[in-house]
Amino acid sequence: MATDQQSVYDEFVDHVRRLSNINYANGILSWDQQVMMPEGGTPARSQQMSTLSTLHHDLLTGEETDDYLSSLDTMDLSEEQSAVVREVRRQYERANRVPAELVEEISQTTSEALPVWKEAKANDDFETFAPTLSHLVELKREYAEHIDPDADPYAVLFADYEPYLDLETAERVLERLRDRLVPLIENIGNKADGAALSTDAFSGTYDSETQEELCRAVLDRLGYPWEHGRLDVAPHPFSLGSQFDARVTTRFNEADPIDAFTSTVHEFGHATYTLGLPREHYGTPLGSSRNLSVHESQSRLWENHVGRSQPFWEQFLPTMTEHFPQTSDVTAREAYEAANQVYDDNLIRVEADELTYHMHIILRFEIERQLIDGELDVAEVPQVWNDKMEEYLGVRPETDSTGCLQDIHWSHASFGYFPTYSLGSVLAAQLFAAATEDIPDIEDQIRSGEFDALHDWLTENVHQHGQRYTTPDLVREATGEDYTADYFLDYVEEKYSELYNL
Repeated sequence: MATDQQSVYDEFVDHVRRLSNINYANGILSWDQQVMMPEGGTPARSQQMSTLSTLHHDLLTGEETDDYLSSLDTMDLSEEQSAVVREVRRQYERANRVPAELVEEISQTTSEALPVWKEAKANDDFETFAPTLSHLVELKREYAEHIDPDADPYAVLFADYEPYLDLETAERVLERLRDRLVPLIENIGNKADGAALSTDAFSGTYDSETQEELCRAVLDRLGYPWEHGRLDVAPHPFSLGSQFDARVTTRFNEADPIDAFTSTVHEFGHATYTLGLPREHYGTPLGSSRNLSVHESQSRLWENHVGRSQPFWEQFLPTMTEHFPQTSDVTAREAYEAANQVYDDNLIRVEADELTYHMHIILRFEIERQLIDGELDVAEVPQVWNDKMEEYLGVRPETDSTGCLQDIHWSHASFGYFPTYSLGSVLAAQLFAAATEDIPDIEDQIRSGEFDALHDWLTENVHQHGQRYTTPDLVREATGEDYTADYFLDYVEEKYSELYNL
């Protein structure tokens, strides 16, 4: 190891990039498994991904990482260098407490869980997936106990996805959303003229092939750089990659073209964040996204504040009609209303409207917290899921495929992930309000199909910082205020009061 400060830091960064490259490679294997891999490839793929996870863990927790961190502790580092060390140290300290064998077992089990979940969902058979889910819950409990045996295990898992907004903050936000959104949703449901919204504007059949062409057209319009990405189909839409290769996926419902449209715009938001990270810092925390709450803010901002807005539909509807002539009589207002219809009987989270979506998140948060805390047995999940769905959304799933098997996350052992969806939606509103202050004609630009100013604002205020700031500091840097749910609640109450004449 070098002895002078700059040389030590440069060697440390090279070491960190090697760690990151292992993760990126593992991510591409995961993308392939969900998008292109033949079904019979699982036994080999699970071993491949397990090997990479173990290799990453061994390198991260090894003596070399410890030596670098110890040496850098004694040096006078710049703000950016200190941020890199802070983030790697956090990873190192958490990973160092988890045995390599457990890391390997979690990776292999999650890889093997994916086809089990797919089969269980396809056959509407929760019992097929239940043993795997039970095993994953046990593994993640063990994982959390190794990291901090004295902490709430769910809080430990949540910190994997949002390390700087604590679980108490997440619970406060979710509680505020529940308290304010439930009566708003009820008021909408009680409106006698609620049916006046153009819920049938896009009724009919929309073939998947043309829908894919339309999704490619909207990605073109938003400025997705195809030389650094691609669009594919997956059972559960997702985005994955780096600032050089950020891929998106979607899925198609031939009875509802809005589903694939919003999904594609959502994943574009994730991809444009990833692609906006500084290329010169690739493989380091400065070139990595802050966390999943911030990541979700980008996808929800583009999906809801742009893609579901009336100005957007005023400019995009002709493209829709070009692909599907059956929409030639639909007006921009009708398209806007159809894209924002509140469905109190929607079973599927990724198809949910902007309001009831958060009831889906709260439901999942409560169930998985009980699972991790040992207050709920896996066998009880379908019943509890259905009861909560009926309580929060007024509808009861008739099948587990449309109930507790609909999401892919538990097959990934991603317990603690779901709250970041709502946290990100809240942040999206706060960021969009700040962007509107700086770009007063933002609605006119959206109406004209011009998105460069918004994209540049997000890159300057969010993307380019990578992990330089903690989440609270990044929010203050971008908006000048602390993280708050006020903007989101004001936004949805104003928007839906106008839509439904409340």
